[in-house]
Amino acid sequence: MVPSRTEGIDLEGLAGYLAEPLGLSGEPLEADLIEGGRSNLTYILRQGDRSWVLRRPPLGRRQPTAHDMGREYRVLDGLDGTAVPVPTPLALCRDESVIGAEFYVMERVEGRILRAPADVDLGPEEARRCSFALVDTLAAIHRTDFEAAGLGDLGRPDGYLRRQVSRWTGQLDSGIRVSPGLRELSRRLAASVPERDLAGLVHGDFRMDNVVLDPEDPGRVIAVLDWEMATLGDPLADLGMLLMYWRRPGERCAAEAHEITTAEGFIERPELAARYGERTGFDLTDLDFFEVLAHFKLAVIVEGIHARNQAGDTVGDSFEQIESIPASLVETALELAESSNVPGLNGRTA
Repeated sequence: MVPSRTEGIDLEGLAGYLAEPLGLSGEPLEADLIEGGRSNLTYILRQGDRSWVLRRPPLGRRQPTAHDMGREYRVLDGLDGTAVPVPTPLALCRDESVIGAEFYVMERVEGRILRAPADVDLGPEEARRCSFALVDTLAAIHRTDFEAAGLGDLGRPDGYLRRQVSRWTGQLDSGIRVSPGLRELSRRLAASVPERDLAGLVHGDFRMDNVVLDPEDPGRVIAVLDWEMATLGDPLADLGMLLMYWRRPGERCAAEAHEITTAEGFIERPELAARYGERTGFDLTDLDFFEVLAHFKLAVIVEGIHARNQAGDTVGDSFEQIESIPASLVETALELAESSNVPGLNGRTA
């Protein structure tokens, strides 16, 4: 192996560690950072005509309990072979001395990922079928028997929503920028947590650019990616997140990821929610709460990324838009909260 180094990865140490589990040859191992991710770092590994995907935590400051590579690997391992399409996990390394952090390697699933509006080359009917494929895949995740998948202790469903609000509110005091609107959202969410006992596997960041579409059929999802925030809790948290990203023509878009579904043919949010309800049978009464929570959560996450970028602890490009995203998310969330019928969320009591 030829000694080499890519930022965030020691290729010499990596090649030695992966030689047996991946059956590496004596050819050089190469790595390229995949742009798009702003939390855990994702790389394409190549040796000759073979390729894999490596995931590792971000550089620099990390939030406590975040970026657990073993947890993400375990979810993939549990779901491999189920109705939920995931890349097959291949190797997990807990030894930080190998590349400077824990990491895992999984198969590379070749397909289409719609990361930005420019990637959307779908006709109206294809976009409609893609919409249904996403919703049906999300329903499949939430219908998964997590006990049978060996994930019964992945999280604590009881009290999940209150812990979510508390956890992300707590991040407001972690050194990130905090606007008055962000504080107001945290107050309204704390005052409107619904009492629910629904429990399921929650992806945590389910959206268009975290799925791989069949290269020949955009109406079929062949892999769901980025399980770093997976847990057990109320499945509607994922639906709220998907709806938060699902913008339509003329609506405010916080970032390019929100603009993807503004293309012609993607279904409207009410139809998306109705399809999900049909597939799962879940009660969607409190859906506004989950959509506002998703806006709040993403705003806090992006503020954390902005803080790391300001400290010089990020890798890659395209961080120039990060600074303005939280304000847009907060504005949209406050508008949604104000128009909601959920007491507390709308600033009024029952």
